[in-house]
Amino acid sequence: MKPEHRPYRTIDGNIRIGSVIYGIGAEIADPDGWIWTLTQMMDGSRTTAQIAAEVTVRHPAIGSATVRSAMADLREAGFVDDAAAPLPAGLGDRDPIRHARGVALLRWMDLSPQASPWHAQLRLRRARVVVLGVGGTGGVAAQLLVASGVGHVHAVDPDVVELSNLNRQLLYRETDIGSMKSDAAVAALRSLNSDVTVTGEPREVSGPEDLATLLAYGEGGPYDLLVLGADRPPEIRRWANRVCLALGVPWVEGGYRGPLVTAGVYVPGDGPCWECQRAGEVERRDLRLGPGQSEDAASPRMPWNPASAVTAALSGTLVAHVALALLSGVPPMEPGFRYGVNLMALGDPVLQRHPRRPDCPACGGRPAHAPNLN
Repeated sequence: MKPEHRPYRTIDGNIRIGSVIYGIGAEIADPDGWIWTLTQMMDGSRTTAQIAAEVTVRHPAIGSATVRSAMADLREAGFVDDAAAPLPAGLGDRDPIRHARGVALLRWMDLSPQASPWHAQLRLRRARVVVLGVGGTGGVAAQLLVASGVGHVHAVDPDVVELSNLNRQLLYRETDIGSMKSDAAVAALRSLNSDVTVTGEPREVSGPEDLATLLAYGEGGPYDLLVLGADRPPEIRRWANRVCLALGVPWVEGGYRGPLVTAGVYVPGDGPCWECQRAGEVERRDLRLGPGQSEDAASPRMPWNPASAVTAALSGTLVAHVALALLSGVPPMEPGFRYGVNLMALGDPVLQRHPRRPDCPACGGRPAHAPNLN
């Protein structure tokens, strides 16, 4: 049994397994007590044959085939690992030490049968990600991706580090003021994890063609994922949506609007795109705007976005979580949504999910990967 899923018996004799966390735990009726015996035998020190033999000795009415079937069911439900599985080839010598606790978390959240919990970490090791905009959100996301062992992170930002950045852009120090953000980001990220590849460039993305070139022709080949931390120009998310649809590249984005911190995740051909989501939100909200008023009247745009280290770090963390989930497969998620937190109402979590729209100008009525950059 996975140590994180260690079972216990309830007062009425049932078995709770997988912890008491919603989305993971399960409860099994065990009127005859043999399933409890089985779970105690599955401690990593016995083979399948030995476990079946010991359970049938203690519970003669239960046949070996039934025991083996129950073991298969537990494995299929994601509660069991093979304690003797070797470390997959492709990981570095230091990975078993560096990522031991991270893999334990992946193992906890992974409810699919796996030969080894380290396969999810191997998928991260092989992944290539471009982070466009390494300011507040993007800088934190880049740190978390590098710390988590993503194999290649490419940091892109055309700006220079300024004193006004340092209240929220945690990747930088006072000694970085005046340096290109891409240079300072690469230095900081490499010092965090020298076992992965970190590159960067001070590129200005001024249109969808620039973004398409960046994603398709990175050093070593195309990227597996775009992390969008940039918030300008205002069209950048629409560009990202169209370009990623055309190239078939998954992407995640996030940010903060005052106390509202959110992140979104999109996979071409799998669920609604960013423009579907945005149109759905416009219809959902009743802003009661007067004639001729734009949406900005209800949510005004300012030259700069009020933010703190807390809102930037939260948005970067939310972005990194969905990025790592897409890359590793843990936890599984259905893309095409935004989620987050409202710091003014912590008991009211944000989850926006709208269906794909047949009339969407970006993805409606067309197969995935159909080019449409404009």
